[in-house]
Amino acid sequence: MDVVIVSGLCGAGRTMAANCLEDLGYYCVDNMPPALLSNFLTLCEEAKEPITHACFVIDARGGEFFNNFSASLDELKQRGINYRILFLEASDAVLIRRYSANRRGHPMARGGTVEEGIRRDRERMESVRAMADCVIDTSNMKQANLNEAIRNVLNPERPARELTVTVESFGYKHGIPLDADVVFDMRFLPNPYYVPSLKDKTGNNKQVRDYIFKAPEANEFLDKLDLLLDAVVSAFIREGKYNLTICFGCTGGHHRSVAMANAFAKRLEAEGRHVVLIHRDL
Repeated sequence: MDVVIVSGLCGAGRTMAANCLEDLGYYCVDNMPPALLSNFLTLCEEAKEPITHACFVIDARGGEFFNNFSASLDELKQRGINYRILFLEASDAVLIRRYSANRRGHPMARGGTVEEGIRRDRERMESVRAMADCVIDTSNMKQANLNEAIRNVLNPERPARELTVTVESFGYKHGIPLDADVVFDMRFLPNPYYVPSLKDKTGNNKQVRDYIFKAPEANEFLDKLDLLLDAVVSAFIREGKYNLTICFGCTGGHHRSVAMANAFAKRLEAEGRHVVLIHRDL
């Protein structure tokens, strides 16, 4: 089992680190009492579908429970369970600024100032920092930089997670999908609605599809969109985005948008991409 313990200072980015690990396929538990680590890992091993990658966020927020941290790690060693500790920290000035921005009190402040909370937190976490496998200073890091650093620490040879492309057709008269990242308007293509023999068919029909793709601009659009996606996929993944929703719209969502979504999804699948196809208004 691959076990990662995320620890560090409050406000240093532990939640962002856990989100990154979750995106990489880890089962994540926040604010885990150290004394429960061994029992929880037993549950993971005995599950019908065993959990092979687990992440636990453990830090001084646990109060009295945090006192068991070292003893709990010794128990894991005795069981032969390997683990890695990822420790996140930042400068006092950056931590103060972050707490000021989100207007939350520092969990270690005990009614005092943020500065006092940071000082207590550093003192409490000093021993954990000393035993950490990796210490990351997030003072000048964006989410994407932190994600890349974590991936490199955990397994520099592991490929980045595959991007899932959701291809969705819709009709403008029913509204644009709320989850759309990119929207393309297919109303520049010839409309089968005005052809009596095609009006009651949909973009899933071969006759409708042939009618639409007789227009040279239809295939030209597909070719250029394919090139565009190839150019930006690696950048999306680098920025920590693993799901991209591309929507094709026409007036009613029955003909042009459906045919184009089908054609584009087919191209992506032929290129080996992970594709989810949705016809919202069909």
